[in-house]
Amino acid sequence: MFNLYWADESGLPAGDRGVAYGDGLFETIRMHGDRGVLLSRHLARMGRDAGRLGIPVALTDLRKACTAAVSRYADRFANKENDCGWVLKLTLTRGEGGRGYQPGSGIRPNLLVSASPMAAAPFTSGVAADVSRVPLTVNPLLAGIKSLNRLEQVMAAREITGELFEVVMSDSAGNLVEGTRTNLLLRVPGAWVTPPAKSLAVAGILRQWMLEKLRAKGEVVEERAVSLGDVLGPHCEGFYLLNSVIGVVPVRRFAGQDLPADDGLATIFNPLDLLE
Repeated sequence: MFNLYWADESGLPAGDRGVAYGDGLFETIRMHGDRGVLLSRHLARMGRDAGRLGIPVALTDLRKACTAAVSRYADRFANKENDCGWVLKLTLTRGEGGRGYQPGSGIRPNLLVSASPMAAAPFTSGVAADVSRVPLTVNPLLAGIKSLNRLEQVMAAREITGELFEVVMSDSAGNLVEGTRTNLLLRVPGAWVTPPAKSLAVAGILRQWMLEKLRAKGEVVEERAVSLGDVLGPHCEGFYLLNSVIGVVPVRRFAGQDLPADDGLATIFNPLDLLE
């Protein structure tokens, strides 16, 4: 069991290891009323990745926290003009205790729960993106975990100015890996291509759902390195940014070059069909 904190009442304790060292992880879940988009997958990932970090948490307790959050927050976002839902954020830390990096014994995890309105949806006609100057380094031990250690993404996000919706980060070999808040999906003749999960700082919920959906439809999906040339070259038929809160976003202009863009892929992901 964990200690439950509500963000609109108080923050985490000053000695919390998530605050001090980024010792924890988080989930952001798109909500509509009392249900969430791909909710079970979000909670399963938090439980699974908490286990990888050695933070004990039960899936049943996470579900109870979500139920309490719905009772507390859902009505605040109901009946709004052009309502597109709200966002539930769960921040799980190892808790409070231990001097320095080494955790103390018998620490009880902390869960901070917060809510915010959904941001306006991006243009379905496509967005502009660019390549970040901030390289992305992925520790194999932490690959894919949505941990609280996001300084590289914070530094890269400072480059998002003007018309840019996102910047895409590259690995040490120059391959495109992921955006500051999105995963990547590229359409080429006869196949869909996405960077492999082991190369990702965050293996997104929508990314995995989309790969499963495409394969179920008989589409060819390749998980391999994606170069800048793959996106800007003549074989690119579409380049998409994936995020379970904002959905599927086509890129119409990347690194100063126009790309073919349509919102056809977005029709596969209808968040209202995936509420739990």
